[in-house]
Amino acid sequence: MMLIPTYLAQSAIHGSGLFAGEPIPKGTKIWEFLPGLDVEIDANHLQHPNAAISAYLNRYSYPHHLDAGKIILDGDNGRFMNHSDTPNTDVATPSVGFARVDIPAGTELTCDYGEFAPGFTLE
Repeated sequence: MMLIPTYLAQSAIHGSGLFAGEPIPKGTKIWEFLPGLDVEIDANHLQHPNAAISAYLNRYSYPHHLDAGKIILDGDNGRFMNHSDTPNTDVATPSVGFARVDIPAGTELTCDYGEFAPGFTLE
């Protein structure tokens, strides 16, 4: 769950992106896994018989860091954070994320998908 004010807008990276709603100082905790708001789902749903459900989960979920049989789905707009090879956030710790640098208001928030999705490659 995002712990800072954010908003969605068109991204120069891909589709919609997540943007800082106010300045974020370096080191600020910006995200935390909150059970009940963020959801652990059985990974078998990635091949759900309903194609719309399967496509949604394949796009917006990511592997659980401890249980290969589960995926995580963010319960807020955090799922719109785009990948960058030079991200301005650090999400290497599975249950918490931080600002790597001072992030001005209006800046797109980015993360390195490889930090939480082993084997990630851009398509």
